Amino acid sequence: MIREIPVHQISRNICQMCIEANISLSSDMQKGLAWAGKEEISPLGKKVLEQMEENLEIAGQEQIPICQDTGMAVVFLEVGQDVHLIDGDLREAVNEGVRRGYREGYLRKSVVRDPILRDNTPAVLYVKLVPGDQVKITLAPKGFGSENMSRIFMLKPADGLDGVREAILAAVREAGPNACPPMVVGVGIGGTFEKCAFIAKEALTRDLDSASEIPWVADLEREMLAKINGLGIGPGGLGGSVTAMGVNINTYPTHIAGLPVAVNICCHVNRHAVRVI
Repeated sequence: MIREIPVHQISRNICQMCIEANISLSSDMQKGLAWAGKEEISPLGKKVLEQMEENLEIAGQEQIPICQDTGMAVVFLEVGQDVHLIDGDLREAVNEGVRRGYREGYLRKSVVRDPILRDNTPAVLYVKLVPGDQVKITLAPKGFGSENMSRIFMLKPADGLDGVREAILAAVREAGPNACPPMVVGVGIGGTFEKCAFIAKEALTRDLDSASEIPWVADLEREMLAKINGLGIGPGGLGGSVTAMGVNINTYPTHIAGLPVAVNICCHVNRHAVRVI
């Protein structure tokens, strides 16, 4: 049975999600910051985390952005193969939703396609066909303080798991305070040059309290979180025991001659919102 969905529903939801993601923290990130506050042992680090919590509280009360860099809108669509999108162009519907959301939410337009008509479009759009008759929308506004700290490593298969570990740590060390820690670290292992970067970005949208379903990957997530927090970068980069709140790792099959690793870092708010139509 084919289900028809007018694309204006996509626009309306994305508009609301742009505002939602930029003014309030997702529940998993709220838990992550609460965890960081309990775990941090540095008095200065605790103070930074308290200021972050206060900033979030003010943003919620005043309905204003939690960060001045309201990011470039990254949109993941999972479209059911039994869905027929009608009454317009999907890509334009996504961009219209972003355009309206950033205008109605008084969000900073970080993407300037036109020097006068500034509207934070086009969005970065990824579309995946999946079974079913629903559309899942994941919106992740990405600021470039953290995005600029992302790295891709084209390792040799002989580098193995030790090479993967060192690549992740090297990226986080280099990022230091520039990614506004405590950070969330998204990692992609496998695929091709561009595929590993995509799955690293996608990993950032996973809930912090979810572990990989692959046992060795789940073990690596826990291990790398401990190692990253042992670097001493700390909240705000001012030193401490909590540099990251989570490490999410996605994997994909790859060629026998390669071992691509991408590290996509996000700041302490790691904005994302999810809806299903």
